[in-house]
Amino acid sequence: MAKKSSRIKVGLVCKETGRLNYVTTMNKLNLETFQKVFMRYCPLLMKHTPHVVKKKLD
Repeated sequence: MAKKSSRIKVGLVCKETGRLNYVTTMNKLNLETFQKVFMRYCPLLMKHTPHVVKKKLD
């Protein structure tokens, strides 16, 4: 039987467009102290924009 992971899926939402562009995993033990804003490429604007951790996915 597989061991339960301590990582959770989160969505990265663009601050300028509000679209969910990326899904990544983060360690749930360090989620509060982890970096919350990432510079990622937004395909709608075709440039790098700040993306924030918004949604916890299952």
